Amino acid sequence: MGLNALDLGVIVAYLVGVTLFGLSFGRKQQTLKNYFLAGNTIPWWAISLSIVAAETSTLTVISVPGMAYDKNFTFLQLVLGYLIGRTVVTFIFIPQYFRGEMVTAYQLMERRFGHTLRTLTAGMFLLTRAAAEGVRVFAVAIVVRIALGAWLTGLDDFQRDFCAIAIVTVLTLIYTFEGGMAAVIWTDVVQLTIYVAGTVVGFFTILHLVPGGWDTVHAVAGQAGKFRVFDLSWNLNTTYTLWSGVLGGAFLTTASHGTDQLIVQRLLSARNARQSQIALLSSGIVILFQFSLFLLVGTMLFVFYRVFPSTVAFTRTDTIFPTFVVTRMPHGVSGLLISAILAASMSNLSAALNSLSSTTIVDFYARLRPHSSEKHRVQVSRIAVVGWAALLFGLALLARNGGKVLEMGLSIASVAYGALLGVFLLGVLTRTTTERGAMIGMVGGFALNLYLWLCTGISFTWYVLMGSVTTFAIGYGASRVMPRNENISQAEELR
Repeated sequence: MGLNALDLGVIVAYLVGVTLFGLSFGRKQQTLKNYFLAGNTIPWWAISLSIVAAETSTLTVISVPGMAYDKNFTFLQLVLGYLIGRTVVTFIFIPQYFRGEMVTAYQLMERRFGHTLRTLTAGMFLLTRAAAEGVRVFAVAIVVRIALGAWLTGLDDFQRDFCAIAIVTVLTLIYTFEGGMAAVIWTDVVQLTIYVAGTVVGFFTILHLVPGGWDTVHAVAGQAGKFRVFDLSWNLNTTYTLWSGVLGGAFLTTASHGTDQLIVQRLLSARNARQSQIALLSSGIVILFQFSLFLLVGTMLFVFYRVFPSTVAFTRTDTIFPTFVVTRMPHGVSGLLISAILAASMSNLSAALNSLSSTTIVDFYARLRPHSSEKHRVQVSRIAVVGWAALLFGLALLARNGGKVLEMGLSIASVAYGALLGVFLLGVLTRTTTERGAMIGMVGGFALNLYLWLCTGISFTWYVLMGSVTTFAIGYGASRVMPRNENISQAEELR
């Protein structure tokens, strides 16, 4: 059926509307605290929804239904680990972050160890977050290529991808550049509402189109084993098992929500530590609902295409949901759903741009120019946002030839998360670990994860656990056997 002028109008109205909404927050961003932490004025419920939006991208919206279509509900085992990881961050990391005036997660490393380790951890975040985010940004091209194919005739695949990524990047850049974290969080709230509402509309539309409704879905999907949640096998090469989900997911979320500036910046934007803790814990409930909804939509698509076989050959499962939206949904609703998928992309991209910029300015530029004014630093921060947007645009184009976008993005992030989490745990849980020992452990953990990723078939769900344990063990051991030349009074303050 394809999209028509009504659908295109809905998409354009959304893109323009959310950009103007984000721009409305750009009048009072005169200090780094206001620009990067919204002046600590954001209520917990908005931060909670923003956290969910930040960890949800277009690749999540299109890949998770594809997983259920292709396999089953075993991805939820990873989400159970997400809930455990949030609990760890709530009671171990958040109290540390609210001791003193912090803008980035890596200032904690300087307070505990010193300048060098702060630079190393911040640099690792910049490199790996940019690489992983490039994959996420590319996911929008998959959607736009399918949705706007009729309006992009005469262009080859590269040109279509270029146009799609450019449109979303430029519009997101406009309000992130001007409004800072306040614009990012409040547009997150709007965009999460849009893409969840759009997915719910998709759910009921599919249910209506399948003859017999839920009874048919339950019977066909149940017979095919689509509702299977738990896999008790111990195979390290199997991506989603109970053990890799609960253990690996817990370590992954502890790292992503406790050491990654993308999420930590939101936690630091809360009015106080208690509101930050409530925001993080409540986001776990939302994320469980969200992923369950995405998986259920994928399962229903499996049943739908058994009843009405597709004339289109799906070369990758990431294309199944957007293809259904474009070819089977009523006009207007199709435009809403495409807008919902774009909302997830813009939300995640704005989060990445703001966190990459904050780390660049606070952890690097401000230390090189300690006497620069707040006004000057805010101006440079905006320039950094533009620079990172250009880099992510280029990386998204390079990601065009990758595999399943969700798992590729998680794999790249997990390689660094193991080393980052290990060194943060050394700083928070030990008193005797030295900066030199922690750095040695960090290099060891990162090297192990690189090996696991490039040279083995072990699933990415184990990377963070293995990398963080290795970093912790080597860092603690090196600190014990090497001559100590560091004062640990800073560690005593943390205790």
